[in-house]
Amino acid sequence: MSNIKVVFMVLISLVVSGCASSGALKEVGSQKIDRISEEELLRIMPKPVATVSLDDLVRLTKEGVAADQIIEKIKTSNSSYDLTPSQTVELNKQGVDSKVLDYIHTSRELALRNSIAEEINKREKIKQLELDKLKREQRLQRYPYDPFCRFGRYGFYPYGYGAYGSRFGSRFGGGIGFGMPLCW
Repeated sequence: MSNIKVVFMVLISLVVSGCASSGALKEVGSQKIDRISEEELLRIMPKPVATVSLDDLVRLTKEGVAADQIIEKIKTSNSSYDLTPSQTVELNKQGVDSKVLDYIHTSRELALRNSIAEEINKREKIKQLELDKLKREQRLQRYPYDPFCRFGRYGFYPYGYGAYGSRFGSRFGGGIGFGMPLCW
C-alpha cells in the first residue's frame, strides 16, 4: 500500500512540475525573430564588380608579377569577385598565387559582413525610434490633458496664473497646496 502512495505522489509531482514549466516555454517561444527574406538578402548583398578580370589575373601571374602587386592592383581598382569553388581551383591550376585567392575570398567575406551589419544597424535604429515613440506616447497618457492648464511664471497653474488673484496662485481651488496644481 505504501508503494502505491509513493508512486501516486511521484505522478502528482511530475504533473505539477510539468504544468509549472510549460508557462516558461511559452514566454520564450512567443518572441518574434525578424528574419531577412531572400529578396532582401539579394538587395543587401554587394554586387561583384571585376574591373580587373580573372583573365587579367592569370595573365599578370604568367608575366611574373608578384602576388602583393596583384593584390594592390585589385585594391586600387576596387574589384570584387564572387568566385565559386571550381573557379578558385581553376585559377589555382592556371598559376594564380593562393595569397591572391585568399585575399579575394577574405575581401568578399568582409564586404558581405559589412553589408549585413549595415542592414542590422538600420533595422535597430528603426526599432529604437519606434520604441522611443511608444515611450513618449505612454508618458503622455500618464498625465490627463487639461486644456485650461497654462504655463505660469513659477510652474503650471490651473486656469492661468492669477486667475483668482495673484495672492492665491496655484494653491487656490485646483492646486495641491504646495505650489503644484492638479494639472502638473
